Amino acid sequence: MLGVGPHGVFVDANVLYSRTLRDWLGLLYTLPEYPLFQVYWSEDVLAETLYNLRRSHPEWPGVRLSSVRDRIAATFEVGRVADFPIDETWQGRDSNDGHVHSAALACRADVLLTANVLDFESESAPYTVYAPDDFFVLVDDSAPEHVRAAVLQEVAYWLSRGQEPHLPQNLRKAGCPVFAERVRTHLLAIETLPPLFNG
Repeated sequence: MLGVGPHGVFVDANVLYSRTLRDWLGLLYTLPEYPLFQVYWSEDVLAETLYNLRRSHPEWPGVRLSSVRDRIAATFEVGRVADFPIDETWQGRDSNDGHVHSAALACRADVLLTANVLDFESESAPYTVYAPDDFFVLVDDSAPEHVRAAVLQEVAYWLSRGQEPHLPQNLRKAGCPVFAERVRTHLLAIETLPPLFNG
């Protein structure tokens, strides 16, 4: 359970790369009046996110990539880690991830949120490494009302665009099967929603 917060959560690029993951992270951060966690990021992480999005979507017009960058920076504005020394003693599996570890140290993050958990796990690290599925489940354990509010917001967004809100399916595709089931349970508890949206 997340105790008295907010807890500092430094986010890796592989989380921000996924629209599903960054949407849920943003909703769970911005919807509550008193968020359980504070999201931190760096320009290095953001540059890596945009680089990989461009490689995956060479057909995207520039404005689409720019809008992704602007939304991330605006949503998590106060969490930008602008200056940090590189921890030369870090011995992670991928030396290119040293900047992620170092920025997490600089902002005194309690959590490092990444899809590559094994690349960062260390007994000496002052933060706990979480995969997105585990972290979102932790948020649901700590404040299910926040997750329920995010579910309603997501449903409203997709319906306003004339699309079915396939929330659990999208979360499973993004590597969050356990949280997907939590969201499905929330959907089933919202009596005003048709069964179509609960799968």
